[in-house]
Amino acid sequence: MWEKVKRLFLAKVLKKHYYRTGKCKGCGQCCTHIYVKHFKHVLQDEKEFERLQYIHKFYSDLKIIGKDELGLIFECKNLDSQTKRCKIHFWRPGICRRYPQEELFAMGGTLSEDCGYKMEPIIPFKQILKEVEKKHTPNKLVRFFKK
Repeated sequence: MWEKVKRLFLAKVLKKHYYRTGKCKGCGQCCTHIYVKHFKHVLQDEKEFERLQYIHKFYSDLKIIGKDELGLIFECKNLDSQTKRCKIHFWRPGICRRYPQEELFAMGGTLSEDCGYKMEPIIPFKQILKEVEKKHTPNKLVRFFKK
């Protein structure tokens, strides 16, 4: 029952298409290849990143490791390179606590093969297909073509 209420809230109120299942395995992959979306765009240049570091502490915890067609690529400074564990796990920022989010996929991102998290569709594909088929029953199509 609780699961149905949760799915309804996510789909209808928050307008989400996926929800997170599973749990973190501590592989550190999500901390080593990060795109940062600020408002409606992915950070593209270093000057903008420098300005954002004054706005929020989270940006100070990142270092630029590259750039591609999508934007700047970051790595978290709080990731211990040997243990692959977060040095500030208990005090980690909200963006890390909410990882992974649906926006990751909207930007073309994926989860690593070893990630313990999975993103599950809130409304299963079979249910969506059933609703579409209902709207386009053969009787409606026959009436459409007779006109």
